[in-house]
Amino acid sequence: MTVIETTRTGPDSGTSGTSGTGGPGGPGDFDVVIRGGTVFDGTGAPGKLADVGIRAGVVEAISSSPLPVGAETRVVEAEGRWVTPGFIDTHTHYDVEVLVSPGLKESVRHGVTTVLTGNCSISGVYSGTVDVADLFSRVEALPRDAVLAALEEKKTWSDPAAWRRTIENLPLGPNVASFLGHSDVRASVMGLGRPTDPTHSPSREEQREIDRRITAALDQGFLGVSTMTNPWDKMDGDRYRSRTLPSTHASWKEFRRVSRLLRRRDRVLQGVPNLNTKVDVAFYVTTSMGLLRKPLRVSLLSAADTLAEPWVNRIFRPLAWIANSLGRGRFVWQHLPTTFKVWADGIDLVVFEEFGSGREALHLVDEMARTDLLEQESYRRWFRKDFEKRFSPRVWHRDFDDALIVACPDESLVGKTVGDVARERKLHPADAYLDLVVEHGTDFRWTTTIANAREKVANRLVNTPGVTIGFSDAGAHLRNMAFYNFPVRLLERVHQAQQGGKPFLTTEEAVHKLTGELADFYRLDAGRLEVGRRADVVVVDPSGLDGESLDYHEEAMPEFGGIRRMVNRNDRAVAATVIGGRVAWSDGQFVDGYGREFAAGRFLPAGEAVAPRETVGSRAAVAPG
Repeated sequence: MTVIETTRTGPDSGTSGTSGTGGPGGPGDFDVVIRGGTVFDGTGAPGKLADVGIRAGVVEAISSSPLPVGAETRVVEAEGRWVTPGFIDTHTHYDVEVLVSPGLKESVRHGVTTVLTGNCSISGVYSGTVDVADLFSRVEALPRDAVLAALEEKKTWSDPAAWRRTIENLPLGPNVASFLGHSDVRASVMGLGRPTDPTHSPSREEQREIDRRITAALDQGFLGVSTMTNPWDKMDGDRYRSRTLPSTHASWKEFRRVSRLLRRRDRVLQGVPNLNTKVDVAFYVTTSMGLLRKPLRVSLLSAADTLAEPWVNRIFRPLAWIANSLGRGRFVWQHLPTTFKVWADGIDLVVFEEFGSGREALHLVDEMARTDLLEQESYRRWFRKDFEKRFSPRVWHRDFDDALIVACPDESLVGKTVGDVARERKLHPADAYLDLVVEHGTDFRWTTTIANAREKVANRLVNTPGVTIGFSDAGAHLRNMAFYNFPVRLLERVHQAQQGGKPFLTTEEAVHKLTGELADFYRLDAGRLEVGRRADVVVVDPSGLDGESLDYHEEAMPEFGGIRRMVNRNDRAVAATVIGGRVAWSDGQFVDGYGREFAAGRFLPAGEAVAPRETVGSRAAVAPG
């Protein structure tokens, strides 16, 4: 037997050496053997045919010759398949869902073994339940009642240490790491009213308390601070509805204080810039620079090729070059490696937050009051005026010829665009759209493409220095959008391009972008398939990379009262997902007890090695369900 790597010992290995007889992993000594696949280790190195042996949650051997198996060894057949480190999702909004459904199945079935929460300035660590619901629900397009009910049932903490203990005690599916939300900590110190009022700033003592609370979170292993300066994201609830999030009102002085705290600890500032002016992108670029100081890790949304501004994709590379090459910084963009397609029920879609008349409609919760507004001629003049502002800041292209009707009580309209309806009715497109909303409400369902539709540009962005893979928004937006399958989609694009003779990325490079590159930037103990490390592993079947990931699927969420959400699934692509040595998903199903009776994942603190969970009877724990 030729072993490519030998067992490494250490505090993160979960073992003090190789046990058993007959070399690494004696007969029957492995809990899991992944047999005969092409192993990509997450470093960008070419793949190698090998068996992977796992014992007690740790990779014990990667062998070019068959590893021995015993009667109790779980064998995962990987011949003709790719064996990679578990994928990392750096931008999720699972903050509430993980409390009621800790298996986070939609991500895990697509090979994601580590998720990052607390993005976009919202974390739910310090603030009370009602404040968290108001901060979270409208921004992430989740029903406030469901969010509040989950928080009232599960939230028992009020500080980072207690939050961490809560997460660690959940029957986690994937590993979880988290940012501290800037809006969360500001609201916890100042109350929710004052930090959402632009006329108020924190006092000196309040600012010191904000600093102390950020430091306490960093002490508990939080990755850094997430912030938001985009004014489109609005508060929910009755008290401060439609106000912008607390972090949007922070001064540049406050942002600099936050940056200094993170810089000292080598942590990350995650940001969403002001999409109206875009000028604060310059702040994120310059604060990352390491000229005469330590560089700051900055991750910024989003490197996208928008239909509204097709030129903007050209700025991402030079800005990253200025920050990282000239400024010696650690700046990256987040990029979604699939077409940014969205669905809407009536007018319920976040893009309408871009302009005043859209925000006015979304402000109204009562459907009858909203309908009355949309029927008013004065409102329609306002909506048409906003609609026709061709040079206003935008992400949505506002082209109703790219608004395909996919469901409607009037079935004769299905398959037409809103533009088609406007021409048939001899109306302005904005009036035709508003008529459809008035006539059919949320039963009028349509879809449009926002970004990343040009294959050539998308391929270039993936290869752009300073652009990383992220921005799935997993856990948010229900029936509006879903990108749980983004790792599968990237591998699918890479595989199809290779088969078509027009490669833009090698398989090993794609795996590195989904694993090791992200782990290195966020300082996570993840993203590598190596002997001695925790066994977070994915088996991908390239024959299943067949385009199914683009199909539309929906699934009920019983933990949130049965509400439905859109998902993108391709269960043939991911043959198995292993988390902490446990086979969580294989052959299209989850193991019995997954997400309920046992925990596979861990909380991952920044910059720390994390051993797998200790289990009693580890082989029984990974037995097929």
